[in-house]
This record gives sequence, C-alpha cells and structure tokens, in this order.
Amino acid sequence: MAHFFLGQTKIMLNKRADKLELLRIAEAVALEKSIDKELIINSMETGIAKAAKSKFGQENDIKVEINRENGNIEIFRKLVISENPENSNTEIKLEDAINLNENNKGKNIGDEILQPLPSFDFGRIAAQTAKQVISFNVREAERERQYNDFIDKKDSILSGIVKRLEFGNVIVDLGRTEAIIQKNELIPRENIKAGDRIKAYCYDVKREPRGQQIFLSRAHPKFMEKLFVQEVPEIYDGLIEIKSSSRDPGSRAKICVKAVDTSLDPVGACVGMRGSRVQAVVNELQGEKIDIVNWSEDPAILVSNALSPAEVQRVNVDSDRKKLDVILSEENLSKAIGRRGQNVRLATKLINYEINIMTDQEDSERRQLEFKEKTDNFVKNLELDETLGQLLVAEGFSTIDDIKDSQPENLTKIEGIEEETALALIERAKEFYEKDQQDISQRIKDLGLADDLINLKGLTPGMLVTLGEQKILNLSDFADLASDELTGGYDVVKGERIKIQGFLEDFALSKTEADDLIMSARNIIYKD
Repeated sequence: MAHFFLGQTKIMLNKRADKLELLRIAEAVALEKSIDKELIINSMETGIAKAAKSKFGQENDIKVEINRENGNIEIFRKLVISENPENSNTEIKLEDAINLNENNKGKNIGDEILQPLPSFDFGRIAAQTAKQVISFNVREAERERQYNDFIDKKDSILSGIVKRLEFGNVIVDLGRTEAIIQKNELIPRENIKAGDRIKAYCYDVKREPRGQQIFLSRAHPKFMEKLFVQEVPEIYDGLIEIKSSSRDPGSRAKICVKAVDTSLDPVGACVGMRGSRVQAVVNELQGEKIDIVNWSEDPAILVSNALSPAEVQRVNVDSDRKKLDVILSEENLSKAIGRRGQNVRLATKLINYEINIMTDQEDSERRQLEFKEKTDNFVKNLELDETLGQLLVAEGFSTIDDIKDSQPENLTKIEGIEEETALALIERAKEFYEKDQQDISQRIKDLGLADDLINLKGLTPGMLVTLGEQKILNLSDFADLASDELTGGYDVVKGERIKIQGFLEDFALSKTEADDLIMSARNIIYKD
C-alpha cells in the first residue's frame, strides 16, 4: 500500500481502498483550500494518469475517470483507429477496435477509442508522482482563487497580522492568504514585530508562479489618502475631493484637498476637532508631519499654499512648460526650501509643476541678465545699435525667430520703427536664420551625431549641437540621461542651495518634456 499527505489529508492508493475515499478527500481538500471540488477530482485524475504511465509505459496516452457518485476509478488507454498501425501503444486496426467493444462499430479511420486497462497497486514511486501532480494543480488553483479574491481589493487598505519577517520584507496574514510588504514599501525606522496587527495599502495584485501575489505598501502616498477617506466622512461622502498628495515616508507629507460643497472648509474638515482626524492619520504613519493644502485652479495661489509656512511675494507662471518661478524674501527662502530641500520637493510632486525658488534680488539679477543676453543677440546677429535692440526686447521680442515670423505692422507699432526699418529687420532675421541652419547642419555633421539621435522627434538642431558638444552622440547615450541632466535644477548640499546646470537648459525645456524625450529614446532602444 502507498500513501501520501495532501494538505492535512492522507491519501491511500491501492485497489482495495474504499472507493468513496477519493471523493471524501476531494471534498475535504476543497473545503480546506476554498477551491472547487471538481478541480480537485480533475487533478486526481491527472495525477493517477501520470502514475499509470509509470506502470504501462510513458508512450501510452492514459485517461482516468473517477465516478463522481461512487468513486469508481476507470483507467483507459487512448488509441487512434488506423488502417496500418505502426505503434500498438497509440494505434489500433478498426476490426480490433470492434472486437474490443461492439460499440466501436460506428467508428471510422482516424477516430479515437478508449481501451480499458486493469486496475493496479500504486507503488511508492507512482504514488509520489500522483502526489506531485495533484499538489501542483491544487496550489495553482489556490493561487488563482487568491488572485480572484483580491484583484477587486486593489487600491484599498487591507488589515492583517504580521506573520514573519523575511530579509527586511514583512509577510502579512490576511486570513485565507498572505501578502508582502517589501522593504522599500515600509515606513523607515518603523518597528514591526511578528504578531502585530497592521494596515497597508494594496497597490498591486499579480499572477505570480511563486511567492506572494498581493503587494502592500505603507510608504505609498495613496496609503495616506485612503486613511483620510476613513477618518474624514466628508471625503468618504464625496463632499471633499483629494486632488493630489506627496510623501517623504516617516518624515513629512502634503495632501491637497478641494471642497466640492463650497460651504465646507476642506482643510478644517481634514484637521478635525482639536486636530483629532489628522492626528489619527499621523499616528498610523508613525508621527509623519502632514501639511493639508487648500486646492486652487490658479497655480500661483496653489504653490503659495503648498510652500507654507513660507510667505511668497509673487509667482511667475509658465503654463506651457509647467514651470513656476517663486519669488520670496531672504528670510523665507530656507522655509520654502525646507530641510534638505524637502518642502519644495514635496510641493513639486504635489502640484506637478517645476518650482524654481529665488529671492527678489536673484529674480532681478536674472531678469537683467536675460534682458542683456537678448539685446546682445539682436545687436550682434542683426547688426543693430544697442538702443534698438533694447527696444525690441522691451516690447516682447525674445528671439530672432520672433522677428523673422513677425508681420511688419507688428513692428511699426513700436515707437521709432518705420515700415522700411521693419521690413529690413524681418529680412535680416530671415537671412540669419538660413545661415544659422546651414551652420548648425554642418556642426551636427562635424560632431558625428548618429542618425538615431538626429531623428528623435522633439530634438531641435540647436539641441543636437549642444548634446554633441557634451559627447552625447547616439540614442543610447541620450536614453541613459536623467531629466535633471537636461533641464538643470537646484540641489541642497550641506544646507546650501546649489545650482545644477542642465545640458538643454538654455532651450527652456520643461521636466515633463525632458522625461518624454528620454522615455521615447528608451522605448525605441527597447523595441529594437
């Protein structure tokens, strides 16, 4: 007699075993694993068929049928009716098939018949083979059941008991299954022990062949948002809307809220009486400081709210490039930036705009420098006197292209510029443009830029020259860059705010545009 354990149930396999035992086993395992009994029986049939191959020969095509009423096991060999059989294990003559069973009289060449095989005692090897097949199928069914049970719970908060810790990851018992909180999805310095009850945000449910399929996070911004939904009835009821959020897990977070019902104070509702509501969220996030920001359609007002407690003097908005220049006093500079740039970094993620923070003096110096650079460009390349160059810049003409594409009447509106002068300016701008394009094309050729980079949609000839001068010569070089390397920005080193020059900063490229260009390059390389 051979036997093995499936779950907590012992299966005994021999020809004298109780015929109803397999049905009882199937029912017990189905109940234990919360899966369909029919699937268990099908798995048993597959397992027994594999074991039968060890007895009758691997070249045979075996089929097993377990009677769902009385548990009788019937074993068959599948044979194909052939005119000239070459393999007796897989083929049979029509007359032999009829002799085998008179019911086969209606069969034709190419049809399949079932040849009954005698029952047999399962040896140890055969029983082990059956066990492996059945166990594998049961595990697969159990994982499929887990996936179907939890796919609808994605994007929600789940609660469970910490079962164990593995290499910094936390395994959470959710009842009928386990989930995982990976190390990078935990709140830093959070002390979690086996047996603790824990809440986490379910950000993904995957079909994985091994390991956990349910992925949880306590560091995700959505975890904080869902906690506010639980704590603030007005959000749950749809009277207040969460617009966005950003987190530095374990340290600080920002959440932006908007009142759908204009009679409500969204910030006050989220704070609660004596701070009770926000404090409940803070406690769950291990003391993380939370700034609740009032939403506004105006980016200038929104960034002022997001950079609190810093007081903003004024904001220059570039909606096309999604850039904001925030000007404030020297004493408010450190407040706006925050420790190690934390405040401005969270505000940037919150409102999805690039934020450039500067003092009034820095803004004035920047404007003066830009005015001088634009003036010098007109004076040098269009052979103008400085006064006329300054006049054009003051009237809003920033580049030679602006003049090239302008109509004479737009220039004659400027005091001191007559029609003859306007036409001459446009003509000079067109001549410069044509010569500049020729020079740029030759420069691109001399630098040796690869065609794959030249053909990347979104890169202008001027950008290509600048990239070539930085030894970025092909698509692979470009794809390895980060957006900050293209657009520039600021970093905080040892408490000091340091300017980082971007390769394409002079082309007023936004971070979103830089990200899109880099991703386009990566997609092309990956596709190839």
